[in-house]
Amino acid sequence: MLQINNLHANVGDKPILKGLTLSLNAGEIHAIMGPNGAGKSTLGYVLSGRPGYEVTEGSVTFNGQDLLALEPHERAAAGLFLGFQYPVEIPGVSNVQFLREALNAQRKYRGEAPLTGGEFLKVAREQAGALGMDMDMLKRPVNVGFSGGEKKRNEMVQMGIIDPALAILDETDSGLDIDALRTVGDGINRIMRKPDKAVLLITHYQRLLDYVKPDFVHVLADGRITRTGGADLALELERDGYKELAA
Repeated sequence: MLQINNLHANVGDKPILKGLTLSLNAGEIHAIMGPNGAGKSTLGYVLSGRPGYEVTEGSVTFNGQDLLALEPHERAAAGLFLGFQYPVEIPGVSNVQFLREALNAQRKYRGEAPLTGGEFLKVAREQAGALGMDMDMLKRPVNVGFSGGEKKRNEMVQMGIIDPALAILDETDSGLDIDALRTVGDGINRIMRKPDKAVLLITHYQRLLDYVKPDFVHVLADGRITRTGGADLALELERDGYKELAA
């Protein structure tokens, strides 16, 4: 599904990714772990097409398409979803309106009919209910006044409504208490653990992986994947840190 080959990327004049190679197949969940400044968030931003992140070498294909040749909205319509470490607030724009416009824009791009207001609300109620979110929260401005846990739960509702093929989740566990962590983990499994989907889960800690069992764990250090293993590697990192394992 996703093939990253020898990817180099700069932020300004500073090289961050320095020859990263990674392959994700449909049906797989991959966790990326590594020290601060290693390039984990940069990888997510480069894949999603965030401005200011310049690819200087390498290639990325997503379901046979040259991902780097697509604009950010085209990447989203092709099935890529980026979950933010710090979801932004959008005052004056309701969750419901934001999500309906986003979903129908993607459906239009793919040549599909837009959902009516009633059809969309049915989908939104199902996804919100599955994550224990009251529909009244979806009528509020996007993330405004939400706690950290509510923002992450709201993002899982967004992911469920958009229904992407590939989810790149950047430290989704950041700021979550135990109950919220379990809820978000259950949401990822329910929405994305399917044979035609894949997840790239960026995290500092092993705790989310208790709920979302990865097929592979990768260590990202100094802009490259330096080690790959199974779920046990995350436990090793939690116990011993990155010093001995990063190189």
